[in-house]
Amino acid sequence: MLNNMLFKLFNEIKCFLIWPLISRRFSKLFFLLALCLLWLPSNGFAQTECPSINVKIKNISNSTGVVACAIFESGEGFPDKFMKFASKIMITQIEGEDASFEFSDILPGKYAIAVIHDENYNGKLDSNMFGIPKEGYGFSSGAEVTLSAPSFSDAVFLYDGGVLEMSISLSY
Repeated sequence: MLNNMLFKLFNEIKCFLIWPLISRRFSKLFFLLALCLLWLPSNGFAQTECPSINVKIKNISNSTGVVACAIFESGEGFPDKFMKFASKIMITQIEGEDASFEFSDILPGKYAIAVIHDENYNGKLDSNMFGIPKEGYGFSSGAEVTLSAPSFSDAVFLYDGGVLEMSISLSY
């Protein structure tokens, strides 16, 4: 019985004396592991950018309504029939003077973009009796309105399948 108690006491003392040595070794090992992880190249864990067309809309005159950004693959319906003929449409509420759109899953090719500031939520660019727009509008490639809306070829741009950044300023 006494022998058994001495054995337990010896084991407890032995564990108590050895534990700090084991603990120090694991803490050194943990520190070295953490140091190695810091030395790994940071781009090894970084996400790569997805191919996309990023459009920043500038010069929004007020926060009434929404901004609609439509991307076209052909001249059919460009620019006024975007709800029916655009290959992709994005609409966002207005916060401030700028808005941003990110079109992903776009194949390389020729495209044109039309943007409208739809102040009354009716899904079209309103104009007066002479055909002059009453709401904001803009087009890719700096295409401008002269006596009529620009054609697809005026607004066309080439997309190579990477990340494309562009800005379009609205006109009123």
